[in-house]
Amino acid sequence: MGRSRGRSWLSVRSVAGQVFVLQLVIVLLLGVAATVALVLQGRHDAVEEARGRSVAVAETFANSPGVAQALHSRNPTKVLQPRAEAARKRSGLDFVVVVNPKGIRLTHPNPHRIGKQFIGTIGPSLRGHTITESRPGTLGPAMQAVAPIFDSRHKVVGVVGAGFTIRRVSGLAERQLPLLVGALSASLALATGGTALVGRRLRRQTRGLDPVELTRMYEHHDAVLHSVREGVLIISDDGRLVLANDEASRLLGLPERPEGRKVAELGLEPHVTDVLTAGRDVTDEVLVAGDRLLAINNRLTDRDGGPPGSVATLRDSTELRALSGRAEVAQKRLKLLYDASVGIGTTLDVGRTAEELAQVAVDRFADFVTVDLAEPVLRGEEPLALGGTDMCRTAVHGIRPDHPFYPVGRRFSFVPASPQAAGLNRGEPAVETDLAEATGWQAQDPQQTAKVIAYGVRSLVTVPLRARGVLLGVVNFWRTARRDPFEAEEVSLAEELASHAAVCIDNARRYTREHTMAVTLQHSLLPRALPAQSALDVAFRYLPAESGVGGDWFDVIPLPGARVALVVGDVVGHGLHAAATMGRLRTAVHNFSTLDLAPDEILSHLDDLVARIDQDERPGQPGGDGGEGITGATCLYGIYDPVTRCCTMARAGHPPPALVRPDGSVEFLELPAGPPLGLGGLPFETAEAKLAEGSHLVLYTDGLVEDRRREIDTGLELLREALSHPGRTPEQICTEVLDAMLPSDPSDDIALIAARTRVLGADRVASWDVPYDPAAVAGVRAEVMRRLAEWGLAEVAFTAELVLSELITNAIRHATGPIRVQLIRERALICEVSDTSSTSPHLRYAATTDEGGRGLFLVARFAERWGTRYTSGGKVIWAELAIP
Repeated sequence: MGRSRGRSWLSVRSVAGQVFVLQLVIVLLLGVAATVALVLQGRHDAVEEARGRSVAVAETFANSPGVAQALHSRNPTKVLQPRAEAARKRSGLDFVVVVNPKGIRLTHPNPHRIGKQFIGTIGPSLRGHTITESRPGTLGPAMQAVAPIFDSRHKVVGVVGAGFTIRRVSGLAERQLPLLVGALSASLALATGGTALVGRRLRRQTRGLDPVELTRMYEHHDAVLHSVREGVLIISDDGRLVLANDEASRLLGLPERPEGRKVAELGLEPHVTDVLTAGRDVTDEVLVAGDRLLAINNRLTDRDGGPPGSVATLRDSTELRALSGRAEVAQKRLKLLYDASVGIGTTLDVGRTAEELAQVAVDRFADFVTVDLAEPVLRGEEPLALGGTDMCRTAVHGIRPDHPFYPVGRRFSFVPASPQAAGLNRGEPAVETDLAEATGWQAQDPQQTAKVIAYGVRSLVTVPLRARGVLLGVVNFWRTARRDPFEAEEVSLAEELASHAAVCIDNARRYTREHTMAVTLQHSLLPRALPAQSALDVAFRYLPAESGVGGDWFDVIPLPGARVALVVGDVVGHGLHAAATMGRLRTAVHNFSTLDLAPDEILSHLDDLVARIDQDERPGQPGGDGGEGITGATCLYGIYDPVTRCCTMARAGHPPPALVRPDGSVEFLELPAGPPLGLGGLPFETAEAKLAEGSHLVLYTDGLVEDRRREIDTGLELLREALSHPGRTPEQICTEVLDAMLPSDPSDDIALIAARTRVLGADRVASWDVPYDPAAVAGVRAEVMRRLAEWGLAEVAFTAELVLSELITNAIRHATGPIRVQLIRERALICEVSDTSSTSPHLRYAATTDEGGRGLFLVARFAERWGTRYTSGGKVIWAELAIP
């Protein structure tokens, strides 16, 4: 391997071999010339011979390797003194002195003379000339030569003085011959080493290729650069153009012979110049250069040790401009359809969906968009036919707010000649490219259409809104004179927009219909007005959730004995199912209240009812219809007695009621927290509270105090703050509580009841204890008659006497324990007889032969209402008599 490499670079065919041969020839020629000169020099007189030998030694020493480098070392004398003495001794000269540019000796045969001023002329030598001179020296009269020392940059860095004393001039030529031979040998060695270095560098730069291969490669590259149909530019790191092939010159319009000039001076467009000189990689960046569309790629060349700069390639993409333009239009249309699929139908509101359609299409497809829907669609109904149906302008949107079209809410009908009517009849879009000549469109409303044309509206595309086989309305896309009229190929895009929007509008219409039905059902199931009663002054509020119909409900139920029941409940969930379940529970509460049961018993019955409903409707259960099961219901039931001021309450998973005392202090009553309705297994408990007259009892559902952003404890504290203000009416309490606590977007229904307590005083209530003796009935009747006379109720005295006589007689005959009679003067005269027996009398028809059994028949005949309610100590039989 080594031999082959040696032969390769020493071969005469190689560049290194040729350089070596040239140097060898030069050295040999120099040696021959020096020998001839020495011979001729010996033939001259002694002075000329000494001058020549001095010059030879001085120049040889000055040009010898390492001399110039030694002058730049820290101690030149240490390096040069031995070499100078060795040269002096070998050459036979009397002295060889190296002098720096300041004339100071650096070497001398006498070391004491080193550092002293050189005796002789060095000025011409410092300018690069070798001189000879005869002058006195430190060793006596001498013939000396002064030669310059050059560094690698051919700069004089010192001089060499060498010579003979006059007495040694004779025979000098013979003694110089060995020195000449040594210099020639050194020159040959330097030439050989230099050639080897040059050969190695050339092999590295040429990748080992010989001149023939290099020539062939250059020819191939030149052919490629000039024949390829792609522009190639090579740019240096300082922004100068190194190479440009014919295609690059043609594409960029470069001047003749642009190589070597700055790219910024070639007259290119600024954005092209910026890309070419940016010093960064660029991949297929498309730029406009004149009337061409160029795709530019740029790569840096200083990777992997390469020279700094960049290589750019250019492709003419002008023929792709039309195709890219069509692709850009298609991309914009796809982006518009995507935005429409995302931006239309975000809500289930018909009007809002129509507005979203108009907003999406404006400016990217049309300048103005109007949406007209049939009036039944806005109500959630399905239009039977659009012919002759009144239309309603539902949405208008455009690039400017001062549009010339019908405003939103305007109702009108399309005339048969209009393109909208024709499109609705055929179910197809219609295009009017020039509205100024569209007589059918102008017939709709000549005065209004004239305003539209004067405004600058130029063309129209009208597309029917059809979804699931139902025509809902029409959407109109309008363009002004600032852009081209609608073309036939754009109609498909309008149809795509209208098709998606029609489905969304139909979904909103169906939701509106279902929501309207649910709201109607819910409102029909809730109390429309509060019943007349004297125990409480009641105000209420009901607010449905924005997400749909819920299951919150409330009720105020008058009870016998001037008592009133307050009820509030919540069925979990929304929709028709929750509303229907709420109605069933409210009806059940009314039925159970008719039985005059205690609050805990009513909740127990409701719990059984909810459990049965849930079992019947739970999916997958026997007997179920696969419908939606009840996931929970809560209820709070309370009975207030204005005679005793006692309020008895029980709750099933419901928030506790708030009691606002007359002084404004607020307390959440501690009621036993029963489980929600439908869970079963646990009993409900009642709690009693004495309420001062003028107190407010506030009942509510959890939607008031709890939502997604507020915990229930925080809501209860806010409610406490909102209620802690004395001297307000129930109406004021409801209004101010909702103002303080109503969320901006309630996610649940809210039911709120505020009831101010009243008390029936002693002037309206009378009671007597009746001894367990039939003879005592007469005395009680007399007391009752006197009290009725005091109350001014003489007209009902006879009826009251008859009813009380029958009730007291029945109690004495059939009941046990103490008997008590109570009269209450309210809206009616209430007669009550209580005893300790739990046996309830029953109304029946007595036979003609029966001695008794007609008492309750008479009571039922003369009383407006009568009944029995059970207490913890027995029962109360009551009857209400109308007061004239």
